Amino acid sequence: MGAYGKNLVLMAKPPLMGRVKTRLSRDIGTVGAAQFYRHAVERLLRRLQVPREWNLRLAVNARPEDSYQCWPRDVIRMPQGGGSLGQRMGFVLDNLPPGPTVIIGTDSPQIEPEHIREAFHALGRDDAVFGPSDDGGYWLIGLARRRPAPRLFEDVAWSTDTALDDTIASLPESFRISEMSELIDVDNRDDLEDLNAGWGPMRYGPWRPLPEQSDGAS
Repeated sequence: MGAYGKNLVLMAKPPLMGRVKTRLSRDIGTVGAAQFYRHAVERLLRRLQVPREWNLRLAVNARPEDSYQCWPRDVIRMPQGGGSLGQRMGFVLDNLPPGPTVIIGTDSPQIEPEHIREAFHALGRDDAVFGPSDDGGYWLIGLARRRPAPRLFEDVAWSTDTALDDTIASLPESFRISEMSELIDVDNRDDLEDLNAGWGPMRYGPWRPLPEQSDGAS
């Protein structure tokens, strides 16, 4: 099918200090957390832009001028809408062209094109696919969009260890669902060290954890 009809969406925020990776910022400071976040998003956009295979979009709530200053100009932008993560992903799904859709976030910068290919391959036979993270959430959700899912994302306890199970429970019982391999969700210093140990800086980029920072405080 090629890229036509395949939607890949990266959900992101502008990399503003104190607004991104707030849990990680408690360990490495707001400067380090914002630096890591920006690098992670840039890395994902660079690695996952494969126009012959899928159409990549960046879903970000930001003024256009801020969005273009932060991220490469050649990536298609779309708004996220407002509300909870589920409401924002629902808004994105409602405003995409028809076809199988994969949505990822920014907490797992080790995502490779091979992961996206695997997800789209699964959607050739299944109604939904998930990439579970090690904290009970998920780093990827894919939907074939052949059949409606009217309760999708209802009653999901976001940012908890039941987020994946809750999302699966919101899908129709008749849906065929598959799961991919588990990836690290980087939320704190330990996660960051695990990412470095398991993948190596050359695999996901040259960024290194910064030492403890005061962010201007004594």
